[in-house]
Amino acid sequence: MRRIAKLETFTDPYVCFVRLTADDGKVGWGQTSTYCADITAQVFHRQVAPWVLGQDTADVLALVHRVEEKEHKFPGSYRCRALAGLDTALWDMKGKAEGKPVVELLGGKPGKLRAYASSMKRDITPEDEAARMVRLRDEKGFDAFKWRVGAECGHDIDEWPGRTEAVIPTVSRALGDGVAKLVDGNSGFSPKKAIEVGKLLEANGIGHFEEPCPYWHLDQTKQVTDALDLEVTGGEQDCELQIWQQMIDVRAVDVVQPDVMYMGGMARTLEVARMAAKAGLPCTPHSANLSLVTICTMHLLAAIPNAGKYLEFSIEGLDYYPWQDGLFLGDPFAITDGKATISAEPGWGVEINPQWLDRATYQVSELV
Repeated sequence: MRRIAKLETFTDPYVCFVRLTADDGKVGWGQTSTYCADITAQVFHRQVAPWVLGQDTADVLALVHRVEEKEHKFPGSYRCRALAGLDTALWDMKGKAEGKPVVELLGGKPGKLRAYASSMKRDITPEDEAARMVRLRDEKGFDAFKWRVGAECGHDIDEWPGRTEAVIPTVSRALGDGVAKLVDGNSGFSPKKAIEVGKLLEANGIGHFEEPCPYWHLDQTKQVTDALDLEVTGGEQDCELQIWQQMIDVRAVDVVQPDVMYMGGMARTLEVARMAAKAGLPCTPHSANLSLVTICTMHLLAAIPNAGKYLEFSIEGLDYYPWQDGLFLGDPFAITDGKATISAEPGWGVEINPQWLDRATYQVSELV
């Protein structure tokens, strides 16, 4: 039996890495969800670590459930964000202990994985968005692209007047035929407006409409799903399993998009993937930055039977995400011919940059 002996966090305001050490000296690295990571680290040490120190590492989901029950008065986002650090560190340790990548622990194989180039920008003109996507198509070989429409939680108010109606055909025409085209509404529209936008998407060869309505109103999203022929997708913000079950039961979306880190790690995300598979729905997870979330999602997609068509891969650099600078050694995010590579190295197959760790705020919880 292998037990958890020490849990350490290395944190800045955006990223929190977790190092888990077992009583036999085995080590695993994980990550909590990004953003307000310094707050999440406090939750981790106050409300996760005390319940798992000294516990058997064999069953990840059982440990997650233990924390959920011990902290049942504190459901929701921060608890899940903190749990992700525990879960992902446990999977990494298991892989290293067995000499296998996590994808093999899950029943898949390492190798190449199709990715879609995912824009995070709304403050970009349609012409500039089209130009950079064409450049990525030609330089990196991407054959799938996603761009933004509306304004985030926009109440039918666009980022600026007319942008949605311009960016849809401009980018679509520039990319031409033979590529997959996706857009993201980020809760921007009412059902009526979302359906109007969806019809424009369909007319321009776009097959994926993500989070068209406020995500917390499943009934609104379902109206859009029922009215359109393209795939309506969503779920990135949701972390409660009962909401996922409801979303799947009523067919609010055509494709589910859990985020490994928002969900609380791989074990809970696998539960969502299984729910979706039982209902015949594909799973295309949300992975919107180049931290450990995209690495974990790569391993997940190569293992689940209902994996979607591609990996979400952020195209934003340090101008947009300066906090991504220097997280890992090497380049685990290299894209060749539009595909990412799932490492065959044990665990997650990445090495966190020691210099980043040296600059981070350090905390530890351990058995006395």
